[in-house]
Amino acid sequence: MNFFYVVNGKKLKQALIICVAVLFAIGIIYSEKGNVSVFSQNEPAAVYSVTTDKKLIALTFDISWGEVRTEPILKVLEDKGVKKATFFLSSPWSKSHPDLVKRIVSGGWEIGSHGHKHVNYSSLNDDEIRTQIKTAHQIISETTGQTPNLIRMPNGDFDKRVLRIANDLNYNVIQWDTDSLDWKNPGVDNIVNRVVTNAHPGAIVLLHASDSSKQTHEALPIIIDKLRDKGYEFVSVSELMKQTQVSNKPPVEDQTMKQLN
Repeated sequence: MNFFYVVNGKKLKQALIICVAVLFAIGIIYSEKGNVSVFSQNEPAAVYSVTTDKKLIALTFDISWGEVRTEPILKVLEDKGVKKATFFLSSPWSKSHPDLVKRIVSGGWEIGSHGHKHVNYSSLNDDEIRTQIKTAHQIISETTGQTPNLIRMPNGDFDKRVLRIANDLNYNVIQWDTDSLDWKNPGVDNIVNRVVTNAHPGAIVLLHASDSSKQTHEALPIIIDKLRDKGYEFVSVSELMKQTQVSNKPPVEDQTMKQLN
């Protein structure tokens, strides 16, 4: 009889260990519930890259302030014959720099929204988020003569509410999976290496054309040449999205990173 109880005691111990493991797993899933739902296939999601076999890549530029760095970047794109790129413009910058906006539009580059106030939209309530997106939409539409349907949130910050509201307003939220970190001004070689090393078919490259990024215009021609040597073709984000399935899951680095635009 003693042997009988010893055996069941072992089984009971195993059962308890299994129960504890299951409860622990449930706890983890529950604690991460918000993060999982942000990128659920059943809900709107941000676009980080596109899955494609074609060597297509999208250069994107955020602009929220300044008037010194944009013109040199536009000239590099013109001189290098890069006719496809996407510029995410904040609406206050667009309103105060109509000549530069006109240069971007006349150059044929794609226009996206970079929002209105440069704040983290996840910190706002639903009505405030909606107001920010709609205000930016109206101003950018008026200054560009175009109707943007792509948006990159200030600081790349969003949550599931921001995604849902943007989707309701007919916007696709665009992030990136190849980050130049040019806003840190780490040196031309570092900017070039980060982009070229991490580039892949369907990548969305994050660059900046605000005055805080002092080395982008120097790194850009080298980036263009090196990517072309690797066989890449430059396209807009919209063109890239016409390819196959988009990637909605962000790199871990991008989930915590805040950008200075």
